[in-house]
Amino acid sequence: MVDAPRAVKTGSVRAAPDNKVRFGGENGMNESQRRRPVVYQGDLAGLVERANWIAESGPRRILGITGAPGSGKSKLAAALVAALGERAAFVPMDGFHLANSELIRLDRRDRKGAIDTFDGAGYVALIQRLHRADESVVYAPEFRREIEEAIAGAIAVPREVRLVVTEGNYILANQAPWTELGQLIDQVWYVDPGEDMRIARLVGRHIAYGKDPAAARAWALGSDQRNAELIAATQIKADLEIRSLDLIPDRPV
Repeated sequence: MVDAPRAVKTGSVRAAPDNKVRFGGENGMNESQRRRPVVYQGDLAGLVERANWIAESGPRRILGITGAPGSGKSKLAAALVAALGERAAFVPMDGFHLANSELIRLDRRDRKGAIDTFDGAGYVALIQRLHRADESVVYAPEFRREIEEAIAGAIAVPREVRLVVTEGNYILANQAPWTELGQLIDQVWYVDPGEDMRIARLVGRHIAYGKDPAAARAWALGSDQRNAELIAATQIKADLEIRSLDLIPDRPV
């Protein structure tokens, strides 16, 4: 038997290569009942190999990548999909940002990115469709940072795609409707490059998209940091923890 570097979900638990069970997305479990995520210490090629194992384990698999804002989730997801080619598709959670007009109506525009500024139910419904893989093509929305809005139907996922890589802040969140993702996503990887690097990258991203340095730092240490603390509490539910993305080519994150 080949000791595959992956975990395959069976019902409400995941069977890992060491024959232990992995819990993903269940409610009511304390930390002593969960095994902590495996810390990954290899390079990008090893992560591509793991993603390939997941892709080959069934006709349609879903890999989730999560972590705090600025951790490099999209950088990793894009690198994996580029390496796997047409067998994989990248579907970010960011496409489910509520429109700015709706955030203004709800008085939430000044904390865009918080969990209640997303259409969580819409994202879960999309992942359910991608999980079933019974349509010739599924279209997903895409968030465009240059206009700070999502564009409907911008990402096509044909039925032939073996692996959907989805990334987002709240994939492991402990509140409805996000908890439903635990039964749909086959593995979740948590990206944690360390706080200093994460915040520096996050500030740089805000500056690149138009904020002045003071405003960029204030946003990163204010609204973004509150979101980061919520996300950090979900880390224990991940299957894999990735602490370095140094070997992945630079791209906007």
